Amino acid sequence: MIGVTTREAEVVTALLRSARVPPEGVLFVHCAFRKLGAAGYDVDGFIKALLAYMAPGTLVMPTMSWRIVTPQNPVFDELATPSHVGVLAETFRIRYATHRSLHPTHSVAASGRLAAALTVGHHLDDTPCSLNSPYGKATREDAHVLMLGIGLERCTAIHHAEEMIAPDVYLKPADEAEHYVCRDRAGAAHDMRLRRHLKLSRDFPQFTAPLLRQRRLIAGELTGMPWLAVAQRDLLAEVTGALERDPRAIIAPPGAPIIP
Repeated sequence: MIGVTTREAEVVTALLRSARVPPEGVLFVHCAFRKLGAAGYDVDGFIKALLAYMAPGTLVMPTMSWRIVTPQNPVFDELATPSHVGVLAETFRIRYATHRSLHPTHSVAASGRLAAALTVGHHLDDTPCSLNSPYGKATREDAHVLMLGIGLERCTAIHHAEEMIAPDVYLKPADEAEHYVCRDRAGAAHDMRLRRHLKLSRDFPQFTAPLLRQRRLIAGELTGMPWLAVAQRDLLAEVTGALERDPRAIIAPPGAPIIP
């Protein structure tokens, strides 16, 4: 593992093996890096270790910008628009990712074998996590999700199930679609209309317990920080089943946190 410290290489390799992540697959990483940084881990070293493990496959990180790109600031730039989901994803986006999907609110950055295929065309649909999004395309791959220091409350893939099963419950109506311009790294501008997710109190963590009971969700700890890992197909099967039984199954009781 060239350029990776022994400590980080060993830790990341052990973690991903414990999580049963296939190196040749697709790995979506969501991470709150603060505790790892406090424990002495280097952001760049951690990313290099992830890339080394996933060298035969594809590493993906969400690079959300829904707080920044709004109807009042409606231009998304593939290279210039920052993300607001933490230092690991932002460092990956700037220094290591070879591709970023064109999307004003729910872009991802990617590197590896399927980076181009997963990210191309995200702007062509009018919802954030459609079949044409990286999350939709990943349903046709051996994709896994790793949550480091956070739980399923921040798992974007769940929005894909919402959009497929009950779009009218979780998305703004078509007549409230917003207009955006997405500028790619070559400078070309692409117009798009977007139906944003409704700002609802969502209970994503409800799926943790049943997935653990079924042994489809793996839980562990790294330097005192909890992590969860799950195959995307298993996660979406659980969520889809709940939504098919009750399209409002994800909506939390009053007072729960709002998840855009």
